[in-house]
Amino acid sequence: MTAPEPIPFKAEGPQPLLRQIPQGEPYPVEALGPLREAVEAVQGQTLAPIAIPAASALSVASLAVQGFCDVETLGGTRPLSLYALTIARSGERKSSCDGPLMAALRSFEKEQAKERREGMASWENAHALWKGERDRILTDVRRGKGEKRTAAKADLAALGKEPSAPPTPDRTVTEPTYEGLTRKFAEGMPTLGIFSDEGGQFLGGFAMSADNRQKTLAALNDLWQGNPIRRTRAGEGSYALYGRRLAVHLMVQPSVARAFMADSMAADTGFLPRFLMCEPPSTIGTRLQSRVRQDDTALAGFSDRLSRILETPLPMDPDTRELAPRVLPLSPEARAMLTDYSDHVEAQQVPGGDYANITGYASKAAEQAARIAGVLTAWTDLEAAAVSLDAMESGIGLADFYLSEARRLADAANVSEEIERAETLRKWLLERWEYSEVMPSDVVQRAPIRALRESPAARKALAMLETHGWLYRLPAGAEVRGSARKEAYGIVRVGHAV
Repeated sequence: MTAPEPIPFKAEGPQPLLRQIPQGEPYPVEALGPLREAVEAVQGQTLAPIAIPAASALSVASLAVQGFCDVETLGGTRPLSLYALTIARSGERKSSCDGPLMAALRSFEKEQAKERREGMASWENAHALWKGERDRILTDVRRGKGEKRTAAKADLAALGKEPSAPPTPDRTVTEPTYEGLTRKFAEGMPTLGIFSDEGGQFLGGFAMSADNRQKTLAALNDLWQGNPIRRTRAGEGSYALYGRRLAVHLMVQPSVARAFMADSMAADTGFLPRFLMCEPPSTIGTRLQSRVRQDDTALAGFSDRLSRILETPLPMDPDTRELAPRVLPLSPEARAMLTDYSDHVEAQQVPGGDYANITGYASKAAEQAARIAGVLTAWTDLEAAAVSLDAMESGIGLADFYLSEARRLADAANVSEEIERAETLRKWLLERWEYSEVMPSDVVQRAPIRALRESPAARKALAMLETHGWLYRLPAGAEVRGSARKEAYGIVRVGHAV
């Protein structure tokens, strides 16, 4: 019997450090409806990924209209509040995208602050008179006897309630603590937005510290649902703030987003699945000035509409500032379309389905679609009778895009920091490093990121690349760039045999 020919050994070659994140779907800009022209205008002048100004426009529109309407969904009435998380590295022109779309809001806040300063002078006088009269009544009671009490009660009733200070006019905050946000809602407007183009300061700040994260997440979850804010504190007693609304847009760098998305508390509490998140492909290196397009007309139209909504009186109780938004129903056609979409997403959550690993996001997709459709409807007309079929089609298109992004990014959040550093080094060595060998000192001195410019981190990254076949260790004393080296590595490039 003839022995079979041995199969020759063949090296597998370098192995990937992590699974390549697939390219995202194109942003469905046509689904932005009344916001599209302004978004395209900002993209034209910044040449940033269009998903960045799109998220800004949706968030600003949500902040503007959330105090006026709640929208009907398949699970009941919900706020028009949207939470957005845009992931983009430094230099993607996040601030440049946000600025033009926030301009009218900033002007409104500035004008309102001026009016409040003038109102504060009148309030201080009125409050001083009220307090003086109240103190006089109480002093008379203490000096007198029982017969004074009846008269004092009548005098206090006639005096009335303590005059309230004019509310703080701010509509946005950047990195509030839970206590600060609660105080803002108590003393200021009942509709607010947490907007930051440096969202890492909020996600990595005091509000999200180990001691405060749970209560902060719980409070933001409640506000997304439209639930009251309940506050209990020694010395202050307990109270609840009803009818408050919050929109959120955080722009964060990938490393910050990965760490936060990997936080089990953020996922398990349902906080992350409330966000419309995306990480658009970078346009850095392609933003040529010859391609810039200026469209001041579209931006002026957006600012004019935003100003008119902000100047419209909110439906709220003048004393408690509790909002009383009307219900924006779904048209029968819109409800039928949303039902079909909800059933489609639900069917894909079974084991092995497209959304089996992101059920938290998928379970909220239909509600997100209704919220977005409601925002687009109210932005166009605060008095709209119902969400139309066209608006619901837009809402579903956008919600489905963000759901696909959540699915795409879910695995990326589980990448360890060390693997991400090694992957950064690998790409730099293959694409930018001019030599065929590399030494630890090269990495420490010239690595593309600061985290690798320390010897322990550099050696860990090099060891990981060696393990995965992207580097091979040279013999001690090998000559590299004219000198014998104690430690050096050869770089394995495509088609290179070790």
